[in-house]
Amino acid sequence: MNKVKRVLISVSDKKGILPFAKGLSALGVEILSTGGTARLLKEAGIPVVEVSEYTGFPEILDGRVKTLHPKIHGGLLARREKPEHMEQAKKHGIGMIDMVAVNLYPFAGVIKKKNVTLEEAIENIDIGGPSMIRSAAKNFRNVAVICNPDHYQDVLKELDTNNGLLSDAVLFKLAVEAFKHTAQYDALISGFLDKRVEKKDLSQLDGDLLEGLPQEIDLKFIKMQNLRYGENPHQQAAFYKDGDTRSGLAKIKQLHGKELSFNNILDLDAAVNIVKDFSHPAAVIIKHNNPTGVAENTILAKAFNEALSCDPLSAFGGIIGLNRDVDEATAKAVEKSGFMECVIAPAFSAEALKILSKKKNIRLIEFDFASIRSGDLDFRKVRGGLLLQEKDEHVLDPGQLKVATKKKPTKAQIEAMTFGWKVIKNVRSNAVILVKGKKTVGIGCGQTSRVQSVRIALRQAGGKAKGAVLVSEAFLPKTDNVQLAAKAGIAAIIQTGGSIADEDVIKTANRYKIAMVMTGVRHFRH
Repeated sequence: MNKVKRVLISVSDKKGILPFAKGLSALGVEILSTGGTARLLKEAGIPVVEVSEYTGFPEILDGRVKTLHPKIHGGLLARREKPEHMEQAKKHGIGMIDMVAVNLYPFAGVIKKKNVTLEEAIENIDIGGPSMIRSAAKNFRNVAVICNPDHYQDVLKELDTNNGLLSDAVLFKLAVEAFKHTAQYDALISGFLDKRVEKKDLSQLDGDLLEGLPQEIDLKFIKMQNLRYGENPHQQAAFYKDGDTRSGLAKIKQLHGKELSFNNILDLDAAVNIVKDFSHPAAVIIKHNNPTGVAENTILAKAFNEALSCDPLSAFGGIIGLNRDVDEATAKAVEKSGFMECVIAPAFSAEALKILSKKKNIRLIEFDFASIRSGDLDFRKVRGGLLLQEKDEHVLDPGQLKVATKKKPTKAQIEAMTFGWKVIKNVRSNAVILVKGKKTVGIGCGQTSRVQSVRIALRQAGGKAKGAVLVSEAFLPKTDNVQLAAKAGIAAIIQTGGSIADEDVIKTANRYKIAMVMTGVRHFRH
């Protein structure tokens, strides 16, 4: 334990710093500071000594050098229990610094800006801040290091209670957090620069990130909450947010209902991934990470009812995803639909909230769809390693469709295909869906053979299969798929193409006068 008599404060994020500094000053702690932080403290009437005055050396090189000085780092690194360290410090006029409160230049925020230049990014790489944090953390038995504003009040309270002392346990915990903080910061910088390392011409370093994946990956996730259990009650589980994220499910706001479960969060993610792609009001119901029904309409309540009608039996206990604010009419439709686990939407009207809050067990979740970022990566953990890929964000261009049959699809069928292609990429393989207009009427998913998916989708649709469009996320490997479709009255098929059986499949479609188009793009989802 060491009494805190002098602190150095230099923060980019000024949150909470004024009450913290006032509290320290009231305890008799001398405050050193730099630049904008020093100005802020002076304007608030808090006594402060500028670092340049303390070291006798001015800030230089546009502020790149201000705390990199022996009087700073000597005061942080000197071991108080070693007489030789203290003698050297006294000889060179180095006073002890017992605490640093430092956070770093906002590099993460800067590189999120569209078309950020390399120069701008580099100027936001903090040097003095990490150096002070690491010096203080290395000497944690003598120096407290605070890089998280959330700890200010707790530290103040302990100093006040213990006559200016912090316990060894607190000092060590703060040091561990500090090293984690600088490690994450360095990983962010190296990851950003690594994406440009292959470009030879320095003049081309500005602008968009390089295509390609990094050679090394440093991941940082922060626990948000413990969950009651995982997929099953015998599995422990927790929800972690991406340490660098400013969007996604970490930002959801729960308005009603009991705590979200592990499976709820998985299904909420699946719901968002489907409805986010539609420009008009859209609804999906998710069960076990697959849709039971999806629809798009000019009216949200109608979109929900059409999604529900695809498979009302399987929809029981599902997760509802809506890409528009929930109004009174939609809330009434949801209320009548039976038991549902969750509803996720951009917002809920006061009337809708009142109606749905009557359901004790339903969870109502607000989610900002505008916060979704394109270009995210998809991680899959496997034993002993990690798989990484780009998110499947392919958008179908109807103009690029290849008509493979004599019969051409109608304009309405092309629209149905476009709708279905947005849905199918979010359905587990092997996947086949049946579409009429802008709604699913049958969904077959997760089967080990494609023909089984066709059978399930047709059985689910029943009479609604007649005149529908069949959507397959990969090629049709045999003619039996087309024969089953023809028997049920399917009018058109959209598939990837590229099978060795393409010629026979096309001949079969021609025989039954079914229009067939090929995308050349596959949407496997394992």
